[in-house]
Amino acid sequence: MNKKLIPVLSVLVIVVFIGYIIFDVTKTTGSDKVEIKTAGKIDIPDAWTITTDYKVSEGTLEAVSASPGKIYLGGDSFVSCYDSDLKLIWNLKTPAPVTSLSNSGDSIFASTRDQILIINSTGKMLGDWGPFEDSSMITSVTANRKYVAFADAGTKMVFILDKGGEVKKMIGQGDKQFVIPSPYFEVALDRDNNLFTANTGKHRVETRNINGDILSYFGAPGTEPGYFCGCCAPPHFILIPDGFVTAEKGINRIKILNKKGEFVEFVNSHNNFIKSVPLDLASVDGKTIYAAYPAESKLYVFNRKN
Repeated sequence: MNKKLIPVLSVLVIVVFIGYIIFDVTKTTGSDKVEIKTAGKIDIPDAWTITTDYKVSEGTLEAVSASPGKIYLGGDSFVSCYDSDLKLIWNLKTPAPVTSLSNSGDSIFASTRDQILIINSTGKMLGDWGPFEDSSMITSVTANRKYVAFADAGTKMVFILDKGGEVKKMIGQGDKQFVIPSPYFEVALDRDNNLFTANTGKHRVETRNINGDILSYFGAPGTEPGYFCGCCAPPHFILIPDGFVTAEKGINRIKILNKKGEFVEFVNSHNNFIKSVPLDLASVDGKTIYAAYPAESKLYVFNRKN
C-alpha cells in the first residue's frame, strides 16, 4: 500500500467511526425519535420561593404526599402526618423503609421495596399487599377512588390493583414495555383513570389508558427548560390542575409544564441541591408545592413569588 495513503485512510476511518456514534445516539426506536437539546447558559429566574424548610426527626426522609390540611411524610422506617403548620399529628413505625406515598379518601398508601402498606387517617396500620414479585423494587404508588397503582423498577412494570389489593392489570409487557435504566420510575392516576408514567429511559412522560395503551407523550433529553436532563428522567413528577410539576437530576431543578408538556416556569432551579438527588413532590392544588429532599431529610415548601 502506498505509504502516503495511510494517513488519509486513518482520517477516513475516524470520521466514519464518529459518524456512526452520532447516528447511534440519534437513531430512532420504532417511531420514537430521540433528539438531544443542549443549550448554553440559561438564566431564567425562579417564579417560586422557599417559604419553609423543615428537618424531620423520625428518620431519613424519602417521600411526601398531601391532602387538604394534611402532609404525609415517609422514609426509613416511618410514616408521619403533619398539619399545614408542620405540627406533628401522628407517627407510625413501618416494618421496612418507605419509598413513596399516596393518599385517597381516608387511606394512605405507602410503598416499601416489595409491598404496599395501607394506613388509615389516624395512623393505624390496616394491612399490607404483597410481596408481588421476587425482583420487585417499588418506587412509586398512586391512588384514586377506584384503583391503586404502583411502579416497579425491578420488573419494569406498572401494577393496577383494585381497592381490595387484587391485581387487575400488569402493564409493561410485549409492545408496551418501559425502558427503566435506574431505580426511578414514577406513576400517577387521575380521577378519570388515566395513567401517567415516567418512561425514564426515553426521557418522557406518557399518558396511557388503564389497559396500558399509549395515548400521548411528551419529553426529550436535553438541558433546555422544556427538556429533561440526566440519564433517566424525569425521576419524579406530580399532576396539578394546570398540568405537571417535574423534578430532575443531573441538573437538580423543579419546573411546571402545562397539560401539553410545554415549559411554563421554574419552581426552583437556582439551588445547592446535590445534582444526583432529586426531590420527591406533592401538591394539593398546585398553589403550594412540597418537596422531600433525602440528602438533608428536609421538607421544602414552595410558594409562588408575589
